[in-house]
Amino acid sequence: MKLPRRFYDRPTLDVARELLGKVLVHNRRGVITSGAIVEVEAYIGESDPACHAAPGPTTRNAPLYGTPGHAYVYLNYGIHCLVNVVTEANGSPAAVLIRALEPLDGVDVMRRRRAQAMKGRRQRASSALAVHDLCRGPGNLTMAMGITLEENRLDLTGDRLYVDDRRRQPGPIAWGPRIGIRVGTETPWRAWVVGNPAVSGVRSRFSRSDDIS
Repeated sequence: MKLPRRFYDRPTLDVARELLGKVLVHNRRGVITSGAIVEVEAYIGESDPACHAAPGPTTRNAPLYGTPGHAYVYLNYGIHCLVNVVTEANGSPAAVLIRALEPLDGVDVMRRRRAQAMKGRRQRASSALAVHDLCRGPGNLTMAMGITLEENRLDLTGDRLYVDDRRRQPGPIAWGPRIGIRVGTETPWRAWVVGNPAVSGVRSRFSRSDDIS
């Protein structure tokens, strides 16, 4: 069952927690890829120095201020596209970054896309990657899923890019500091499924509590 708009129109930390175990689906020209969400990070408001809304409204961060349940896709350091889901009410800029997936549908397609993206780089051939490595990390998962800047601002209640509830139980969830950023690193707004091999970040020094604020 595709998640409805009301799922996203809530406090961001609640959305982040409940996205774990849900399935991100991308239909790119009729080719379906999907993966269970196993790691996320929350970015909330202009007071959060790591949130793209920190400088106030801009052309780039406009989706954060818009209707919840839309995609916010941006180019990170000019290299990788990262995909976020916009949360909370109009005018309240916030989103959840999808950091890692456990691949489900279209694994062979994911391998081909990773191989194409890795051409000319000093990395392992994608054919040697374990399945859980294909979408391990926010840049890797967009490469594998074929998510580009074309998906920026897409309505997640549509049929092209959406989140599906397949009644999967993620298991124990942990919270800890966000990673891959230079500011706001002390805020424990990164959540992941404990023990899942697709999780991308450091797994030590975390709280096992599901109660975070």
